[in-house]
Amino acid sequence: MPLTRVSSTAPRRLARRAAGAGVAAVTAGAAVTAYAALEARRYVLREVTVPVLPAGAGPLRVLHLSDLHLTPGQRHKQEWLAGLARLEPDLVVDTGDNLAHRDAVPYVLESLGALLDRPGVFVHGSNDYFEPRLRNPVKYLLPDDGTRHTDVPPLPWRDLSAAFTGAGWLDLTNRTASLTVGDLAISFAGVDDPHLGYDRLDAVAGPADATADLRLGVAHAPYLRVLDQMAADGYDALLAGHTHGGQVCLPGGRALTTNCDLDPERARGLHRHPADSAAGDPGSAWLHVSAGLGTSPYARIRTACRPEATLLTLVPAGCP
Repeated sequence: MPLTRVSSTAPRRLARRAAGAGVAAVTAGAAVTAYAALEARRYVLREVTVPVLPAGAGPLRVLHLSDLHLTPGQRHKQEWLAGLARLEPDLVVDTGDNLAHRDAVPYVLESLGALLDRPGVFVHGSNDYFEPRLRNPVKYLLPDDGTRHTDVPPLPWRDLSAAFTGAGWLDLTNRTASLTVGDLAISFAGVDDPHLGYDRLDAVAGPADATADLRLGVAHAPYLRVLDQMAADGYDALLAGHTHGGQVCLPGGRALTTNCDLDPERARGLHRHPADSAAGDPGSAWLHVSAGLGTSPYARIRTACRPEATLLTLVPAGCP
């Protein structure tokens, strides 16, 4: 039987190639992680026009803030936030998750600065209530098993609420309220965090105020049960956060998850609700979901999804 000769250098070449591929993979992974960490600090102001006001009304400029996830050491984020006061919005809507540290309340207030002198409304999110903990990020890509991490120390959300209401902002935690901004009478409905199941839809149920010039629904997490009811009740526009826009997205900003039952195609930006409705359809509304300004302090990364605040310019329906 003839012998098959194998070069003794072949295994060494294969080993070198495998080692080289491993180094390349590690290098690529490190580069992606470094970029994602950089993008999480590249804050951007988005501007969106919403055709929702009655005919003849002047524009209303609404600053939508969400998911700051602020810690005392995040000076760049704090300085960027403070700069938003120059916009002088007519109304500020804060959809929660401002805190990510037990000592963060003074830093949130300092960062908002003169914005607290503007008319404003707010609700809280789960991360305002409970201290963040290191968790497996892969779980966010899996179906929600209903687990909520409430077995951790509470955060000083009451202090934050007191400071906001002391500045004149309206607390919309499972409440309806009204506010006159300029010449516009605005009616609000808000719920506590739906992700924790704290929302009391029965407390805000019923037809929206037909005499108001504008009707806004506010929630932290855009769960369908909340959006469906508020749209059916006649609210013209709904504002929420929570999704982080998907946070780690595919190129082009395509979200993989929303961390709730909202479809990933509407993880951020302006859309209709229900998704297949058109402006003017009964029981439908505009929906704006903010991708937010922060992340968990244990995973400060974003890809194809820059952290954001949004200046919404509300104009009469029918305007381009």
